[in-house]
Formats: sequence, C-alpha cells, structure tokens
Amino acid sequence: MISMNELYEIARNTLHPRKISRNGEAGHVASALLTDKGNVFTGVSITVPTSIGFCAEHGAVSSMITAGESKITKIVAVYENGVILPPCGRCRELLSQIDDSNLECQVLLPNDKITTLEELLPERWDYIWN
Repeated sequence: MISMNELYEIARNTLHPRKISRNGEAGHVASALLTDKGNVFTGVSITVPTSIGFCAEHGAVSSMITAGESKITKIVAVYENGVILPPCGRCRELLSQIDDSNLECQVLLPNDKITTLEELLPERWDYIWN
C-alpha cells in the first residue's frame, strides 16, 4: 500500500508550473489520489481568468473516472512550493459525490495531519436524501 508520504512525493513530482496561453497557467498545484484498487492518478490545476479552469483534484478524478474507477482511499494536493493544500469546498463536494464511500478517504492536510473527507464536510447538505 502506498503511504501518504509517497503520495505526496508523487504529487510534488507532478508539479510543472507554466504559462500555457496568453491568459492561462497550469501546473501550479498538483494532486495525487490512491484508489481502493491500489492505482494512483494525478492531475494539475488549470487557471484562466474566466473561472472555467479547474483544480488539480478535478484532473486526478477525471483520470480515475476515465480508467473506470471511483473509490478514493487517499488524496493530497501540493502547491508549487511544496506546501500541502486542503481541498477547497468545490473539490470536497466533487470527491464526495463521485462515490459515497469516498467520505472515508484520508486527506493529507498541512503539518502532516490526516483526516477524512467526512470530517471536512460536516452538516452535509445532501443528508436529507439518505
């Protein structure tokens, strides 16, 4: 099983900050996730001024879904300077809605703290349907 430190290093090695167009940048944040099948998927952020870019976690999730998987056991996001970033609210919701069991996935936070996605999403808006 891949450790959270190994997953962090995979994400960090995925970073490749660069300008991709007159108005766009990519690769300033990278994410790596581990699935229940033991596969690792990575993604990078894309930033454009019209707010249609996406977070690194979205890129990793897209790769995972393309490969036919949906269950995440661990995830980490890293900024270009190596700092660990917690998933933003949009990413938290995406991760939780891809597969119900993803609420149990471990999320690496700054200072080597590990928590679950469920702990990052208290008072869920969609509990009324459960």
